[in-house]
Amino acid sequence: MAKIGFAKKLAQLFGLYKNKDGDFFDDLTDSLVEGDIGAKTAFEITETLEKICREKHIKDESEMIAELKTLLLSYVKSVELVPQKGKVSLYMFLGVNGAGKTTSTAKIANYYKEKQFPVILAAADTFRAAAIEQLTYHAEKVDVRIVAHQHGADPAAVVFDATEAARAKGGAVVLADTAGRLHNKENLVRELQKIDRIAGQKADEGCYKKIIVLDATTGQNALRQAEVFNEAVGVDAAILTKYDSTAKGGVAVSLGKELGIPVAFVCTGEKYQDIAPFSPEKYVDELLEGQV
Repeated sequence: MAKIGFAKKLAQLFGLYKNKDGDFFDDLTDSLVEGDIGAKTAFEITETLEKICREKHIKDESEMIAELKTLLLSYVKSVELVPQKGKVSLYMFLGVNGAGKTTSTAKIANYYKEKQFPVILAAADTFRAAAIEQLTYHAEKVDVRIVAHQHGADPAAVVFDATEAARAKGGAVVLADTAGRLHNKENLVRELQKIDRIAGQKADEGCYKKIIVLDATTGQNALRQAEVFNEAVGVDAAILTKYDSTAKGGVAVSLGKELGIPVAFVCTGEKYQDIAPFSPEKYVDELLEGQV
């Protein structure tokens, strides 16, 4: 994850800190905002950092960077999603069209299959052109079962049937791909809330999670998307896609601080294997690339 521009800007600022430049903390705030950390959070980080440096009489660049890292880590949240063997787990994938939701669902399917979990895909985006066909293609490539209805069918019915199939085979993790038509927000929210009701009834207790898929390159737009879906049905975790690009990268900080949403996985490429559990420590190190 090479955030070259952001890291270079930070490097320049840390050089100013050595010279006790009075504008350092203002400039740091600007850089954090440019790095896609929300303005409110950026101000809070720099105000807290300035107070710590003053109270601890920190003048060394490396000490200040260590304090900044500790601050960022306090905001970034992670979560491990482990299905329970012999139970019906249901993970509903949320997100706007184009964020990589369907391909991420396929990557997760491959990830759990390799860990010996039985997996069923649910094609619950029944409205987008070719969405069912796309998920069917991935199911064949990954070699997992898919439950799909015809184009335009009730998405909640697809989820119902997929969880029934999971229960019939003695438990499985159902991965449901859903629609993401934010331009028709009212209808989308109604649809997701209906799926949410069914999902809550059909999954075993504690085994239902709502996961938002976010394009890491879209920064504050990704945060706004998370807000919309969180308000609609609640969000338990996030997946960041395009994590290997030149994304500025602050969205995980904002997700944790402003919405309390932890990150579960990051996707780093096009292959099914290009997915990994999220590490806050690795994330912050790369955000401050070259400074730690």
